[in-house]
Amino acid sequence: MFGFHYRLERSAIGLVAFIVLVASIGGFIEIAPLFTIDETVEIAEDMRLYTPLELAGRNIYIREGCYACHSQMIRTLRDDVDRYGPYSLAVESSYDHPQLWGSKRTGPDLARMGNKYSDAWHVAHLYNPRDLVPESKMPAYRWLLRDQLRIDDLGGHLAAMRAVGVPYTDEQIAFATQDAYGQANPDSAEASGVMERYGAATNVRLFDGTGPLTDMDALVAYLQMLGTLTDVAHEEQADEVE
Repeated sequence: MFGFHYRLERSAIGLVAFIVLVASIGGFIEIAPLFTIDETVEIAEDMRLYTPLELAGRNIYIREGCYACHSQMIRTLRDDVDRYGPYSLAVESSYDHPQLWGSKRTGPDLARMGNKYSDAWHVAHLYNPRDLVPESKMPAYRWLLRDQLRIDDLGGHLAAMRAVGVPYTDEQIAFATQDAYGQANPDSAEASGVMERYGAATNVRLFDGTGPLTDMDALVAYLQMLGTLTDVAHEEQADEVE
C-alpha cells in the first residue's frame, strides 16, 4: 500500500487524478440521496410556517451561538427517545435555512422544547441560568430582556425565506411587522391576524412578561415553537407502538 502511495506521489498528474477520483466518490455518496428525497422526506399536511416573531427568534438563536451547545436532532436511539421524545423527522426541518441539527450537547437537545416549560421559566433561565439550574454552564443573556426587537424589516426576512422555497404568501410578507407585534401582544388588534395567517395553534401571548417588544419575546416564542410545527412525529411513534 505504501509502495503504491510513494509511486503515486512521484507523478503530479497521477496524484491529481487520484484525488479527483476519491473526491468524486465522496461527492456522489453525498449527492445520490437527493435524487430520492421525495421518497425519503415525510409528508406533513398539518405543517405550519414560522411566524415572523418566531423567525426573528430563530435569527437571535443563531446570532447568540445557541446551536454550538444545543442540538435539534433527536436520534433513533432508545436513550434519546426516552429522554427527549419522538425521534426527529426530516419534514420537521423542511422550512429551516440553515438546519440547526447540530451534534454538540453541552446542553440538552431542544427539538421538542416547545411548551415544555412556561414562558416565565424560559425568561428566568435565559436571564440567569443558575437561578434555575445551579450546575448550568450556560452564560446569562440578560440583554435579551433589555434590547428592543427590530421588526420593521421582517417582511424582507420572510421574502428571503420564500426565495429558498418556504411558501410564505404575499399577505404574510406584507403583514410581517404587524404579526410580530400581535403575537407578543394578545390584547392588541393585530393579534387575531396572526392566528388567521398561521393557524389557531400559534402561541399568542406576552412571552417576556413585559409590554415592550424585546429580543427575549422573539427567542422565547421560537423556543416555545420547537417541535410543534407538525404532529407527524408523535403520530408515527403512536403507530409504531400499536
